[in-house]
Amino acid sequence: MSTAIHWPDRYTPGTTDNYVSNEVIAKGITAAEIWALLADITKWETYYWNCTEITPPKSGPKLEEGSDFQFSTFGFPPLPCTIRESVAPSASQPGRIAWEAVTDGEGGKTIYVYHAWIVEDLPGGRVRILTQESQIGDVFKDFAGK
Repeated sequence: MSTAIHWPDRYTPGTTDNYVSNEVIAKGITAAEIWALLADITKWETYYWNCTEITPPKSGPKLEEGSDFQFSTFGFPPLPCTIRESVAPSASQPGRIAWEAVTDGEGGKTIYVYHAWIVEDLPGGRVRILTQESQIGDVFKDFAGK
């Protein structure tokens, strides 16, 4: 089974300035254990070295659909983000989390980013972790070598 990201039309891969995808299949950890780290923004800095200046949602550290948060990565100032999808994994469905970041910059510095994750248990005690990001903006053209 290959579960795919639910892309908003604006962010369809191949139509944006840059797109990145990473996938790993691991053994010895479950989708629920990964979800506990991914859906709690206060845990990010424990495993992602390129994440700083985190501001959790006002409702708390859990990333739920519609909640707003901020974080800095890759030298960007803190990005204002909104959770667009947040579904915990279960026996019948993969976990899904996605956020959108939009900055209204001047002089070609406006950016649009959609970052999505899927975590799902696989047969044989394995788990699939898929993360993909679609990016729009002049800075991402540079990332992609365009």
